[in-house]
Amino acid sequence: MNNKCIYRLWRSPTVDRPNALAPDELVRRHAQPGMSLVALLHAIQDDVGFVPPETVAPLARTMNLSRAEVHGVITYYHHFRRSPAAPVTVQLCRAEACRSMGSEALAQHVEGHTGCRFGQHGHDADHGHDHTGPVALESVYCLGQCALSPAMMINGTLHAKVTPQKFDKLYAAALATVRTEEAA
Repeated sequence: MNNKCIYRLWRSPTVDRPNALAPDELVRRHAQPGMSLVALLHAIQDDVGFVPPETVAPLARTMNLSRAEVHGVITYYHHFRRSPAAPVTVQLCRAEACRSMGSEALAQHVEGHTGCRFGQHGHDADHGHDHTGPVALESVYCLGQCALSPAMMINGTLHAKVTPQKFDKLYAAALATVRTEEAA
């Protein structure tokens, strides 16, 4: 891998984000009576951008679940992140409809263009590597755009009928946005 790719390694919230809430406080801030675990996970991720691993135990206590159950929900759904997102995150649908419309060829193009590689699942990049660049490639399994395949999301924005040429333009725009934000 070259240094344009990003691999995430979780660090303590107080190291990377000195103003971050403690895990217990983060859970308390968002927990509401009758709230489901998935809704609580969404609230936490909406607040801090990911679900810190240190929140698993407080979530389990709050929801009267085991830590394994909480961890299972976080890792089952590709939407939940266990570490901060890369400045440019490309999520490509690898489900059957998109595959039948060329997503695997598109994946090869994306890998060649970015110099990064897709993991088996979006969370693969969370294990064992440090930040080394501004780009993360994630495989996801259905973005709900089957009739408009292949589909992808770049930094949370959905794109349909993506061709290699369309990807190149979208990717260049995403990189330009990151550079503009970094310069500001």
